[in-house]
Amino acid sequence: MKNEFAAEAHDPILDSISDGVFTVDNRWLVTSFNRAAQQITGVPRGQAIGRRCCDVFRASICEGACALRQTLETGRPIVNQTVYIVDVRGRRIPISISTAILRDASGQPIGGVETFRDLSVVEELRKELHATYSFADIIGHSPAMRRLFVLLPQVATSDSSVLIEGPSGTGKELFARALHNLSKRKSRRFVAINCGALPDTLLESELFGYKAGAFTDARKDKPGRFALAQGGTIFLDEIADVSPAMQSRLLRVLQERIYEPLGGIEPVQANVRLVAATHADLQERVRRGRFREDLYYRINVVRLQLPALRDRREDIPLLVDHFIHRFNHLKEKDIAGVSEAAMAPLLEHDYPGNVRELENIIEHAFVLCPSGLIQPEHLPASLCKHTSLTAPRGSAATTLKDMEALMIQDALRKHQGNRQAAARTLGIHPATLFRKAKTMGIPLPDQDGRHHRQG
Repeated sequence: MKNEFAAEAHDPILDSISDGVFTVDNRWLVTSFNRAAQQITGVPRGQAIGRRCCDVFRASICEGACALRQTLETGRPIVNQTVYIVDVRGRRIPISISTAILRDASGQPIGGVETFRDLSVVEELRKELHATYSFADIIGHSPAMRRLFVLLPQVATSDSSVLIEGPSGTGKELFARALHNLSKRKSRRFVAINCGALPDTLLESELFGYKAGAFTDARKDKPGRFALAQGGTIFLDEIADVSPAMQSRLLRVLQERIYEPLGGIEPVQANVRLVAATHADLQERVRRGRFREDLYYRINVVRLQLPALRDRREDIPLLVDHFIHRFNHLKEKDIAGVSEAAMAPLLEHDYPGNVRELENIIEHAFVLCPSGLIQPEHLPASLCKHTSLTAPRGSAATTLKDMEALMIQDALRKHQGNRQAAARTLGIHPATLFRKAKTMGIPLPDQDGRHHRQG
């Protein structure tokens, strides 16, 4: 029997389209396959015609969530859903697909049509953007993060002690690992311990180890964290929480570079680089007599201050993109991104839990979002209650221009329309802010901040 779509197999109109296009009949057999479809998949037209579409594409959704099947069953088209196909060479290619029902002259459904666009170039640009705005797995392009990126290599080459201060969830251990990995000690161990999680007796044995017979059940020697980090880096998190007695022991290690395991009588050399971290104001604790001043100056040779996420909102879209790609890999999903409507509350939220909280929010969205774009209903309900940024609900992912517009709106709102203060927050010149706002149609107040400067 002659295939009724055979004439379309070499349709010059379809071949002139840059997107891949193919059609199937009611038996899911491919009836047309344009030139772009051949180029993207690597499958010659002659081999595709007459085969089932799942055998041609080997896409990530073919098994259980075929977009074309959903359209034929529900009658609703799908627009710009991101999935992956495997080409003839076995390469995984990201594509954006749209589907519709194919009808005859009388309006009866006789199959389906799908168009798809190769997103490989977009993916490569995303990777380049990620490489530009990341440093040792730390993501950011805000002025505060760029300053830290400049400091990290310089600090890493030294063996001086480093104090990393910043709110919980800002990635203090990530920075400590980056310092180690950029240092001459990178071939040895990076050893971390949370000082606030252990009582003094356990913390002492964890840090310095013990000898057999030092106490009941100590049947053999156990090396401590300082011994494990010999030649490398030891990271003491929440150092503000250690007791005065433990502060004295740590001071001796830093001053004399020796320590004694519990039950030991011979001092052990400590060849380690110390990096400490705290979310507390350690200088204030020194003033109150709750932390030794001499130890403070020993660990605070170099100080890195990590900003809260609310103080670098321009990094939120980059972090969202980073977490989406990470969870796509971990959870074997194909979430394409975040809709404009969902990005608005993400940009406005104050994040008391900082980057860790944002990561949890995106993971929450992955649980509720089956595919496509993350929408507001996929975010925690508390996040969307008080959103004042305006963003249209739509199927398109937020573009860089959309993100930029949202950031400008947010900065102007936070500074009550003061253009100079908003420009300082965004790290751009006020004239640039004015030009961008005019181009994007963002309403500006009459004042420019020159006579209404904020402190």
